[in-house]
Amino acid sequence: MLGQEDAPTRLGAAELGAEPGERASLVQFSSAFCQPCRATRRILAEVAAMVDGVAHIEIDAEERLELVRALGIEKTPTVLVLDRTGRIVRRAAGMPRKVDVIAALGAAV
Repeated sequence: MLGQEDAPTRLGAAELGAEPGERASLVQFSSAFCQPCRATRRILAEVAAMVDGVAHIEIDAEERLELVRALGIEKTPTVLVLDRTGRIVRRAAGMPRKVDVIAALGAAV
């Protein structure tokens, strides 16, 4: 099992379970009964649709416990912003505001 000291410094398709975006990725950790996760999903999908080369990838935290533990994810939703190489450039827990997501993408693209 991975510990936090073994946390990956970059996340690719193998870790994400989907192809990352060409320019950046918005990675959302969610759980089935999380109300704010639904609104977060909508916000991230809207932002990804607005910016070319940005992917929105949602990960079910309960299905990917090893990755959740390795990354130190403590609540859902948690959003990671990855640059084109898969490096985590921003991280936030809780439902983000659309303007904050757009600003965080500025650090990634």
